[in-house]
Amino acid sequence: MFTNTKAISGFSVNDLQAARAFYQDVLGIKVTAEDEMPVLQLHIAGSTPIMVYEKGNHEPATYTVLNFPVDDIDTAVDALRAKGVTFLQYEGDIKTDEKGISRDNGGPAIAWFEDPAGNIFSVLKM
Repeated sequence: MFTNTKAISGFSVNDLQAARAFYQDVLGIKVTAEDEMPVLQLHIAGSTPIMVYEKGNHEPATYTVLNFPVDDIDTAVDALRAKGVTFLQYEGDIKTDEKGISRDNGGPAIAWFEDPAGNIFSVLKM
């Protein structure tokens, strides 16, 4: 049934305008808006657009919604910090360092941050 169909990923936010400003101005993502409904589309290289919609009773995802692969995680974290992004701190198996980067965790080096709606995003060394 879906053999030749591309899927569209999506997630909710509580304020489309704040989300749009963050995605465009801080993350540098191309964002377009739908004329007929209150939906944003994030245009990320190599993928179908990601749908972002406003939801009145929005609750932030408790998992990583978007992962952004980077060549140099320290440079990416530093650049985002310079734009005011705060990185999440974790303990345990995914313990993060003072920059917010989890290293030597059994997977790639990764650092998590939140969008204005509290959804979790990451940059990870690929």
